[in-house]
Amino acid sequence: MAKELDYICILNRYVMVGVLEAKGIWKVYETAATRVEALRDVSVKINQGDMVAVMGPSGCGKTTLLNCLSGLDEVSVGEVFVEGVSIFEGDDMLRTKVRREQLGFIFQSFNLIPVLSALENVEMPLQLNSAEPNSKSIRKKALEALEKVGLKEWASHRPAELSGGQQQRVTIARAYVHQPGLLLADEPTGNLDSETGTKILDLLVELNKELNITMLIVTHDKAVSKRCSRVLEMRDGRIFRDSYNHAEEE
Repeated sequence: MAKELDYICILNRYVMVGVLEAKGIWKVYETAATRVEALRDVSVKINQGDMVAVMGPSGCGKTTLLNCLSGLDEVSVGEVFVEGVSIFEGDDMLRTKVRREQLGFIFQSFNLIPVLSALENVEMPLQLNSAEPNSKSIRKKALEALEKVGLKEWASHRPAELSGGQQQRVTIARAYVHQPGLLLADEPTGNLDSETGTKILDLLVELNKELNITMLIVTHDKAVSKRCSRVLEMRDGRIFRDSYNHAEEE
């Protein structure tokens, strides 16, 4: 199964298959007394190189959508495809493999491991995907990723020794170092001041343009959505508007 999945993913990079696609997904939470429809018949396709913002008021389903699209949470009804692979037709091992190899995550709260250095945090995805987790090539790739986000000189520092903006840069380096097909970000500028948030946004736009990294970004910030090539607006568990715009050139 693992070899077949690898073959499918490689093949899909050369044909017109969406990096991410949802078909008619619902997410329903039920108790004996209540029924909450967090997602209601959502269908969307994200293509290679898209930088997509997901906007909407609190409680509209943005984070639930992100969790379902990444396989962190199961859908109640519908299908999710990552590079053509239906992630809910398989077991937990399949979804773990997809998340580990094909997705990168950027969290509002950073989620760095406090006892590890910045370099060691960035090395983790490479180590999980390698038969030789302590190889020199892993350290080289991790250092290159830190250099790309401007933190090579801070490689030996632990998260507590870094500012919020620096921690988010480490998170971004960790998210893309293993060259995933898609980066998923949940409020990546939410815990940062406006100046630092702008710098982080500049970095994300740069990675999207220079490396053609596909991104799906949940945000409340209109400054973020204006820099994205596409905006999905949600309300009451549905996508009610899907629009395109042109990110401002630097």
